[in-house]
Amino acid sequence: MKRIASLILAIALTVGTLHASTGANNEKHLTAVFSYATFFNNQVGPYFETYISFDAWNMNFVQKGNKYQAVVEVVLTVSKGDSIVIAKKYDLNSPVIDSPEADRFNFIDMQRFAIANGVYQLQISIHDKNSSDAPTVVNETLAILYDQRTPRLSSVQMMSTVKPTVTENIMSRYGYDMEPYINDFLPEQIGQINYYYEVYNINQEVRDQYVYAFSYIEVLETGRVIEATQSAQRLERDTLIPVFGTIDISQLPSGNYNLVVDIRNKQDDKLLYKKVPFFRSNPSIVDNSIVPTLNNFAQKITDETQLNDYIEALAPIANEIERREIYNIINRPGIEEKHNFLYQFWTRREGLNAEAAWLEYKERVDYVNANFSWPRTKGIQTDRGRVYLQYGAPDYIRDEKNFVGFHGLVNGQVFYLPYQLWRYNQIPGDDINRCFIFWDEFRSGFYKLLHSNAKGEVWDPKWEQRLSQQQLNEDMQGEVGQQFERGF
Repeated sequence: MKRIASLILAIALTVGTLHASTGANNEKHLTAVFSYATFFNNQVGPYFETYISFDAWNMNFVQKGNKYQAVVEVVLTVSKGDSIVIAKKYDLNSPVIDSPEADRFNFIDMQRFAIANGVYQLQISIHDKNSSDAPTVVNETLAILYDQRTPRLSSVQMMSTVKPTVTENIMSRYGYDMEPYINDFLPEQIGQINYYYEVYNINQEVRDQYVYAFSYIEVLETGRVIEATQSAQRLERDTLIPVFGTIDISQLPSGNYNLVVDIRNKQDDKLLYKKVPFFRSNPSIVDNSIVPTLNNFAQKITDETQLNDYIEALAPIANEIERREIYNIINRPGIEEKHNFLYQFWTRREGLNAEAAWLEYKERVDYVNANFSWPRTKGIQTDRGRVYLQYGAPDYIRDEKNFVGFHGLVNGQVFYLPYQLWRYNQIPGDDINRCFIFWDEFRSGFYKLLHSNAKGEVWDPKWEQRLSQQQLNEDMQGEVGQQFERGF
């Protein structure tokens, strides 16, 4: 999984998630999921599609007459070496709502671009135009390899909705409107997988009249096929064959899986295939055979209260859907489901290195709870704890309890509230030297995040005025502002 300060990687394509939190003045921070897919058409040649799914409740809506609307600036570029092949910049308006509280919905943006075969760099930048946040960016490698002779499969897409086309639109294919499901996390509420892909030039490989499209789900860690999910379709061979199918997953237990599709001839030779990884959360169905129990590090945590804390501590590095599941699961009794969640969370990210990755992260969690906890507030629930968990230990910390700076004021002195400056030399997906200012507003020993120049973090242009208790005017920079710019 990959993030655009929170974009997700998904299903045989690529995805990135954009995270959100509420900053100064209750400003919301944009959350979205990005994905792309590649296809081929005899008329236009190779092409790709991009999909961005936005969470409206993490957007800043402004009044338009007696309604409300949000707007996002999207910048897409595709480059090869030093040359820009495709560039598009556009404003995306959200659906109009009656009140700011009516924002509990998602909406999707889809774009389509013709492109020649090759390997490219795809970059997507998004920016809430009603937010002070900097744009958030995701970069992906885009590989295009199609022609009119070689048998290929397109990207395999999971579909959120499939319904007959009434008016032709960009989501229409072969008489149906298909909205992609842009995530690799399938919660309990989803009872079936709808999938779609295209087969190209199989007539170059097969001389019989028919080919056969098989689909099934296998356990990611072991490759074991879930027999109840197997299905087959007989397809008449052609230069382009659209394939749509549905798999019932209502009885599929929680775990890591692959959706597998393959094309075979009548001799049952496998000619083409693709796998789409996903994680299923289905706590009401239990099948211990799905989850390997040998060396299951999660099961070593036998205290349910402690297990809840460790699961809650995953929130800073989880995607939006996982985060919702985290807060659901820690409020439900039952330790087996929680063992399974913790185990799957790390194995889907790290595979065979899952336990080592968890133990490394656990050290962060234990450090945060030991050093940042406050009465009735666990360290993992504090701003410093969240930043430490999300980005790791800072490369530099400046801790000031009674700092006095100097400025060209009447007496030349500025008295600052207690603060800590944290600097990270490098945050993945961000520029170098990203800083965080935490302040103890009431001199109680409890620090909150006041300001940062890291992508997706709290940004307050008046932060130094607040830290100096308004001793500095808005157009003045004091010594702590200089420290922030330097990073020390």
